[in-house]
Amino acid sequence: MKIRTKTSITEHHPISHGGRFSGGNRHIDVLDFSSNTSPAGMPSSVKSAMKKRLDEMGHYPDTDSINLLSSLKKYTRLSDSHIVVGNGAIEILYNFCNTFLSKKRVLIPTPTFSEYESASKLADCKFTFFKTMDLSKNLDSFILQIPTNGCVFVCNPNNPTGTILPKKQLIKIISSAKNKSCLVFVDECFIELVPESNQSIINLVKKYDNLFVLRSLTKSYGLAGIRIGYGIGSKTIIEILKKIKIPWSVNALAQEAGIMAIKNKSHLIKSKSIIKKESNFLKKKIAEIPGFECYNSATNFVLIKTKQDSTKIQKKLLKHKILIRDCKNFRGLNNHYIRIAIKSHKDNLKLVNAMEAIA
Repeated sequence: MKIRTKTSITEHHPISHGGRFSGGNRHIDVLDFSSNTSPAGMPSSVKSAMKKRLDEMGHYPDTDSINLLSSLKKYTRLSDSHIVVGNGAIEILYNFCNTFLSKKRVLIPTPTFSEYESASKLADCKFTFFKTMDLSKNLDSFILQIPTNGCVFVCNPNNPTGTILPKKQLIKIISSAKNKSCLVFVDECFIELVPESNQSIINLVKKYDNLFVLRSLTKSYGLAGIRIGYGIGSKTIIEILKKIKIPWSVNALAQEAGIMAIKNKSHLIKSKSIIKKESNFLKKKIAEIPGFECYNSATNFVLIKTKQDSTKIQKKLLKHKILIRDCKNFRGLNNHYIRIAIKSHKDNLKLVNAMEAIA
């Protein structure tokens, strides 16, 4: 029997990301600089809370995540009618694209997070790619490309470049898009790990009904293995996303982890303090190594241009038990870019020493 499905599914190829299981490989015994999670790790309060909930794992979780939504309501200072939670930010991204973007034209600045393109392709979207290493410097040209009745994706801060758009410039994009009946999807998964300023626009969802903001607890609170994220948008957008969401997609431990994580305000302060100090250290030290050029980053990772082939660099560093992100599969980049996360000073020293050894 011939199995038939739409072309966008048969031609779909999963994206390879960072992490110890990236690209079908298993890099267990390594220092993982390829995953951009908080350098402070997971809060101890989260670990304790989940241990206490283990006896409840025989029961179904709350499919509406009521307690977590209540906590996020206080955390974001928005009504829970503006918030949807998901099994990681990635589930929300795919649900958004499948629900609102079918066969629409989307505008994506590149290089950026590859899953915007992947999720949009499954929704049979048509693409306009805008090449820029710093969107703030090409904003007016970008705005001219905004599609009517389509969608614009903006990652802020941007992955993998680390650049951040000021709130005023984002408002200009959102306002221009609204005039064209165009949705704006702003990914703020790294915004809470920006030490210097707060350019978040989550409070604007009450003013702009074409705006949707994605957030992740994976990055900010080191919960990558737990999978918990949330989205913020107009009441209409959120009502629809809640209606189509897969039942029980957010498990009980993830809900509890989310509640406990956002209670721990000191954790973010600690993370940002480490990022500010260690980012400067890494950029200074790596810039002194021949063949490596660091980009300025506002958040917890650094994009590096390399003279050597990026895959060869990754393989060489793996011999030193260090995993970095090979960025050759980012649209707009090539095999001369790598990305590293900001970690503890001890770990960062190991990375610098290893990079000096392979230069």
